[in-house]
Amino acid sequence: MNHLPLIIRREYITKVKNKSFIIMTFLSPLLFIALISVVAYLSQLNNDKVRIISVLDKSGVFQESFQNSEELKYIYLENKTIEEAKEITEASENFGLLYVESISNSSRKDINIHFYSDESASLGVISDLERIIEQRLTYLNLKERGIDSKDIEAATVEISINQENYVGISSSKIEGYLKLIFGGAAGYLLFMFIIIYGNMIMRSVIEEKTSRIIEVIISSVKPIQLMLGKIIGTSLAGITQFTIWLILGSVLMIIVSIIFNIDISATQTPQQMVVSQAMESQGLNMQIQEVYTAFSHLPVVNLVIAFLFFFIGGYLLYSSIYAAIGAAVDNETDTQQFMLPVLIPLILAVYIGIFTVIDNPHGTVSTIFSFIPFTSPVVMLMRIPFGVPIWQQVVSLILLIGMFLGTVWFAAKIYRVGILMYGKKPSYKELIKWIKY
Repeated sequence: MNHLPLIIRREYITKVKNKSFIIMTFLSPLLFIALISVVAYLSQLNNDKVRIISVLDKSGVFQESFQNSEELKYIYLENKTIEEAKEITEASENFGLLYVESISNSSRKDINIHFYSDESASLGVISDLERIIEQRLTYLNLKERGIDSKDIEAATVEISINQENYVGISSSKIEGYLKLIFGGAAGYLLFMFIIIYGNMIMRSVIEEKTSRIIEVIISSVKPIQLMLGKIIGTSLAGITQFTIWLILGSVLMIIVSIIFNIDISATQTPQQMVVSQAMESQGLNMQIQEVYTAFSHLPVVNLVIAFLFFFIGGYLLYSSIYAAIGAAVDNETDTQQFMLPVLIPLILAVYIGIFTVIDNPHGTVSTIFSFIPFTSPVVMLMRIPFGVPIWQQVVSLILLIGMFLGTVWFAAKIYRVGILMYGKKPSYKELIKWIKY
């Protein structure tokens, strides 16, 4: 008799009715949104703070260069020595002192500029000061050479290369960004799902093994059915929890933004702000229409179908290994010797996806690892947005399914013996013996 549906149902109901599962399902989004809200609120407080900078300009060329903004205010000090300027700045509790020495050379390339402050200035503040000074000195150099900066601006040409394949289908930089976003999100989501819910399967096996419940269940159920039931039931519970997280997290984020007037986007780091400013200065702002056009060029149907198959295949592959590890040990401490060989392919897949696929999605390394079953779920998902032939996707999926079936057979052998073994931590040599039984 096939007991698999009953086992799946039992595992699912047991998981979703567990008090800790219910509490974490609803508490995790609350904690996550609370953390983001606190960080965003503190970031807004930090951004709302007005920094006053004293300026001592011995060169006399920056008197009108520094303009006040919402975050920075400038106070010019006249006829003061550097020591006097420092004392005034400290006494006034200003943010810092910008000191520009006299310019001795005509090229203005060896000018000495110092910024004094009690605390280290942020990257954004220093970058703004450097940008203002560079623009002013460049303007003066051009003026002395009889070159009008407006003429240079008028003569400056910005080029946007239109990308097309040989059959006339166009693409753009924005489309490349969308491909990176989808591929990276898909690979990272699979990686986290395997880590979180694979460990849940392993703990479930260990708990039933140590409580001796497994001895009763195994008398009427085949080990492979029990293992598959645990994998599928726990996976469904994980999908349920993950869906609730997404829905509840999205709703809470909207509520927090409206009620408390907290800008979640304020959580970006200064490094991200610098990158954003660089992108804006290079004319890479993503217009809504351009994003929509780029999105329409993506193989959405192929992406969705491939994501489902590779996500499910990759998760089942690693889940069967986690179940076998749980059956081979008596407690979570003993799992450490077996976890590294499982995590290495996953970590390798993520690194290849980030450093190789993004740079050259159709290169030799990217292609080879997209066919290796232990790395293909992540690497292939990151390659597909860039256009992978259907035959390669099919071959990779067949290899993944074949490896999953082989891993299930392998894991079932260990599971069959391991679930009834107690009091001893098995070695790799003993695991090989179990497979031969």
